[in-house]
Amino acid sequence: MISENLLTLRKAKHFSQEDVAGAIGVSRQAVAKWESGETTPDITNCMALAKLYEVSLDDLVNYSPVETGMAIPPKGKHMFGIVRLGEKGQIVIPKRAREVFHLKPGDSLVVLGDEAQGIAITKADDFLTMAKQVAGMMAGKDGEDA
Repeated sequence: MISENLLTLRKAKHFSQEDVAGAIGVSRQAVAKWESGETTPDITNCMALAKLYEVSLDDLVNYSPVETGMAIPPKGKHMFGIVRLGEKGQIVIPKRAREVFHLKPGDSLVVLGDEAQGIAITKADDFLTMAKQVAGMMAGKDGEDA
């Protein structure tokens, strides 16, 4: 799996094997052997490759585009699938999304919207914590001007 992921990610970024080799400090031949599956990069090189390609280390090593039907997502970005909007506006948040974001029945969520960029949903507690931090920073700035 890692060999296929390395090849796919390199091509997606429009890097040559020389580009990758230079960026992480190995030979072009090493990159070619990793991509062909002849050898596997060590953990240090895997971490450097994940950083270079902006993907998680786990996805670099284990992700299967064949199983998911989707390319490796950028680190921290997810595609959980498609949901349908019910008659009263309800949606079912996919199980994997609930797991990743630690959502459980009874959690309060905030729905935000930007007509140009779309809808976002976040935990109410997280949103309120962030809002308080921003308000505190703004109050600190106001105090500096006095």
